[in-house]
Amino acid sequence: MRRLLSVLLIATAFLAQPALAKSRIKDIVEFEGVRENQLVGYGIVVGLNGTGDALRNAPFTKQTLEAMMERLGVNVRETNLNTKNVAAVMVTAKLPPFAAPGAQIDVNVSALGDAKSLLGGTLLVTPLLGADGQAYAAAQGTVQTGSVSAGGASGSSITKGVPTAGRIAGGATVEKEIGFQLASMDQMRMTLRNPDFTTARRIADAVNGAYPGAASAENPTIVTLRPPAGQNMVAFLAQVENLPVEPDSAAKVVIDEVAGVIVMGDAVRVSTVAIQQGNLTITVREQPAVSQPAPFSRGGQTTVIPQSDLSVDEEKGKQFLTLRTGTSLSTLVQGLNALGVTPRDMISILQTIKAAGALQAEIEVM
Repeated sequence: MRRLLSVLLIATAFLAQPALAKSRIKDIVEFEGVRENQLVGYGIVVGLNGTGDALRNAPFTKQTLEAMMERLGVNVRETNLNTKNVAAVMVTAKLPPFAAPGAQIDVNVSALGDAKSLLGGTLLVTPLLGADGQAYAAAQGTVQTGSVSAGGASGSSITKGVPTAGRIAGGATVEKEIGFQLASMDQMRMTLRNPDFTTARRIADAVNGAYPGAASAENPTIVTLRPPAGQNMVAFLAQVENLPVEPDSAAKVVIDEVAGVIVMGDAVRVSTVAIQQGNLTITVREQPAVSQPAPFSRGGQTTVIPQSDLSVDEEKGKQFLTLRTGTSLSTLVQGLNALGVTPRDMISILQTIKAAGALQAEIEVM
């Protein structure tokens, strides 16, 4: 807990400094259309060491194996397949923007049936489809799970990691390019990752300062760009994305009650308020006593008599912490640390200040 308080105090010291650092536009926006595309495919992994699907429990694996063998000229429809070296898998990948045919991309492989492990298996050629149903890449290669598994003769075993999910680095080859003619576009919309009216306006002003009339803020999320005459979109965006802008944000306090973590922005302000924190501890101790009957008495029985020891320990109240209107984040945190409160106590204090209407910020509890 003390460590968390120290980290929070150090972070506050940095936040208390004047906000002179600016961010590049490319770090706070997304360019419309310039994005990754999700690919997915269904395939089969072979060469497993008896850790594949049980064909009786995974009919889709059996059907896939039969269909694949038939394409290779082997008829196994009437045979009783009982191999455990094959597993049906789902293959996923992300197609980077402007990826050209022949480029290599990484793929993730995940077991679909009851396979125990994909370690050492080989993924056979699997087409990867986009949202439009077209194949944009083909994947194949040896699956690496990064997991460790060991077992003993008595049946005990230990596993570290997830052996039923793996990865093939550079395992897919791009076969088709997504048609996106960026250079010929006459306008481009930028999307703010954290929508804000002030930030959108500052971005438009920064761009217009370098290229008059080239940008307009449509709303807190969208800023539209139009390249100057005689300049294509690619060259224009390469210059715009490096322009410095100081982003703005609303005052917010984010609280993770489970981990006891508090994160506050520099815009958080507190109105005039007095704070006092103390703890009340009530302790009840049960000490049962045994009562024995007198010697030679008739009908006497041994009886357990409960005895309770009740104590109340109230921590001495510390001095009131008084905060004036407009108090900054650094003053607030320094004052709370001066009271010696723990992170969990600080969470309660902040929520109470908010309930009193003195915390000029939004509280978000995770």
